[in-house]
Amino acid sequence: MQKASPLKTFIPAPPENNCACNDCPHMKLNTLEKLYLCMKYQLPEITMDENLRILAKNPIERMLQISARFGL
Repeated sequence: MQKASPLKTFIPAPPENNCACNDCPHMKLNTLEKLYLCMKYQLPEITMDENLRILAKNPIERMLQISARFGL
């Protein structure tokens, strides 16, 4: 991203850089089987305020647009 936008400042997430996100113990709990069952039975159900859902959808759509543009 820095190469594509050299004039922008990128802040690593998390900013402290003390988290090994690529080795996250919480993410390791996910499996393809759990993902399949979640999608098949639509559980657990997530409920939230509609305004929050709309606000949360915007950055997700933007990330998908960026990844499509860069072929990620």
